[in-house]
Amino acid sequence: MTEDHDGEGLTYAEAGVDIAESEAATAALLGSLGNVVETEYAGLLEVDDRYLALATDGVGTKLLVAEAMDTYDTIGIDCIAMNVNDLVATGVDPVAFVDYLAIDTPESTMTEAIGEGLAVGAERAGVSLLGGETAVLPEVITGFDLAGACVGLADQDAILPGTAADGDALVGVPSNGIHSNGLTLARKAITEAAGYDYTDPFPPATEQSIGEVLLEPTAIYTDLLGPMREYGARAAAHVTGGGWQNLTRMGEYRYIIDDPAPAQPVFEFVQACGDVTDEEMHRTFNMGTGFVIAVAPSNADALAAAVDGSVIGHVEPGSGVAVRGIEL
Repeated sequence: MTEDHDGEGLTYAEAGVDIAESEAATAALLGSLGNVVETEYAGLLEVDDRYLALATDGVGTKLLVAEAMDTYDTIGIDCIAMNVNDLVATGVDPVAFVDYLAIDTPESTMTEAIGEGLAVGAERAGVSLLGGETAVLPEVITGFDLAGACVGLADQDAILPGTAADGDALVGVPSNGIHSNGLTLARKAITEAAGYDYTDPFPPATEQSIGEVLLEPTAIYTDLLGPMREYGARAAAHVTGGGWQNLTRMGEYRYIIDDPAPAQPVFEFVQACGDVTDEEMHRTFNMGTGFVIAVAPSNADALAAAVDGSVIGHVEPGSGVAVRGIEL
């Protein structure tokens, strides 16, 4: 990132999403759960010698970009990805998926395109689509919302321990763009602060529109499960809402990232549009790395090669995350 964004630019909270408040609300909700093993990314239910896992998530305000572009064939992939990637971060094999589409007015062309995206995402993730629900709710919702839930299964000894260790290496797997978080900040920076339209050419690559770049579907990481088990991964982080602070889900350590994957041009574009600080960018977006794995240093290079990633840093005593010289 550049060094020109150290002032008081646009923030995620000012755009309408306060991550701290969201996490507090989630913690309050989870406090009422019963006999469920709650990991950082999924709930686990013990069934004989296996775990049944459930994760649920939605596409978020990326849907507004799809609506503005009248392009709905990729957001189903995002919906699948945001769910299965959370199961992968727990060490669970995703098995099946159901979707929930809430809409004010049903429109067959739109719903067919969403279904096509769900089918593509399910094929990429290796999960079965078990149908879902389309609810027509004109008095409840304006526009539409797309969410889903994914079920997974794993032997108890296949689950990742979930906690990194002092001295672990960190292996990063690249993202393929903005994925499906931080779009509230990105949208406001691009359209409100900078005055662009989604149909305008994307300045770093004018053969694409801004909307097309924002709608690039989230990478699906189910192929990481085998290598993570083979090389003894201790913990993993799916870099979504909260950006690089997600690494703290791997335990109370200090995470030093000194060689991350390059950030795609979309991030520099969003930053320039909203005059967003480097810190806020890394607190909100994946910045080029979609998944991070903690593993013993002796296995780091082999794991990195197996997942088409790279060794991006290490774990040490302390707290917080330092990435590209930025303290989070």
